[in-house]
Amino acid sequence: MSDEHRESDLLVGKVAVVTGSTQGIGAGIALKLAAHGARVLIHGLDRHRVSGEEIVRKIAAAGGKARLMTGDLREEQVCRAIIAKALEHFERVDILVNNAAMVDRANIEDATTRLWDDLFAVNVRAVFLLCQEAVRHMKERKSGCIVNIGSGNGYCGLKKLLPYSASKGALLTFTRNLANYLTKYRIRVNQVNPGWTLTEGEQHAIGVMDQKGENWLEAAEKTRPHGRMLLPADIAGAVLFFATNELVSGAVLDYEQFPFIARSDREIQMTE
Repeated sequence: MSDEHRESDLLVGKVAVVTGSTQGIGAGIALKLAAHGARVLIHGLDRHRVSGEEIVRKIAAAGGKARLMTGDLREEQVCRAIIAKALEHFERVDILVNNAAMVDRANIEDATTRLWDDLFAVNVRAVFLLCQEAVRHMKERKSGCIVNIGSGNGYCGLKKLLPYSASKGALLTFTRNLANYLTKYRIRVNQVNPGWTLTEGEQHAIGVMDQKGENWLEAAEKTRPHGRMLLPADIAGAVLFFATNELVSGAVLDYEQFPFIARSDREIQMTE
């Protein structure tokens, strides 16, 4: 980005890949990294191409550089091609943010094998494939940063989110194991577990799928200690910390307004 639009030069010369960044938390992360000088590969599903192109335009309008790639992370070749595209266009990958995820609802009684496999394909296997491709490049320079976006549901989770919660629990273990292995290459691996965050997807899920109505947000904010829900920009700030701090690896940051274990009965009623 140009000097007048850039928040800092912390990531000048760096290249970031952010999956699921055409909207929501991922878009917030991509914009934040670009604002600090990184060139960014935006990724999302093809049905979100328009919003992805808008993110690219916003970054370009501020003097930054970004590219868009669409594709379904359930497909192995798409996962591997994302890193290849970043290397083709930007010639390096310094930061990989695995943000894309499926959050379909299901409990033990109504979960299907197909849903279980799809959730684990996107939320766990795709992360493995993307990391595998990125690490091949990062280890040559003995430098790199991987940030996985998890969830507080990975510790137990809502009753209606069994497959999702199980996949995020797996991701947490993956993050720590990978961090332990990659220390010898000076590649850092950390994770952010966002709490209840206001995104386009969350508004649809709570308001429409859960049938909480148009006024659900007002009621939800009353359960928040600071009177508001988390925003994508909040989570992006945590990712920026991990992207710029070279002495932290294997950390899992629970980003919420109180400990996940202390969730209030009122909040649970809002989300169950």
